[in-house]
Amino acid sequence: MKKTKMLKKNYEFKNVLNRGKYYSGKYIAMFIRKNNKNINFLGIAVSSKLGKAVKRNYVKRIIRENYKKTEEHIKTGYDLVFIWKKQQEIGKACYDYIKKDIQKVFRDAELFLEG
Repeated sequence: MKKTKMLKKNYEFKNVLNRGKYYSGKYIAMFIRKNNKNINFLGIAVSSKLGKAVKRNYVKRIIRENYKKTEEHIKTGYDLVFIWKKQQEIGKACYDYIKKDIQKVFRDAELFLEG
């Protein structure tokens, strides 16, 4: 069963970015905030300065797909915002690199379920 909904409103993103805890990988950064619900909320942001819409949407799809693959192994009750780092070229977006990065960030944040 899907345990995640998307963050869509600007104030929802700002709330997580201002009050959440920051974790960083090589390609992505993640902000986490506890929401006291039994569901996760996911937001993905890629700066428009990095490329045109096709490339930005490609990166968002890769991040969303990697999150879906690891969704059953992470704890619920959090707001999560992934941000593509501006220092990294958008052309370096590769499924395997982002997968390793997301797993590293989740391990650092101790969000993986035990067992």
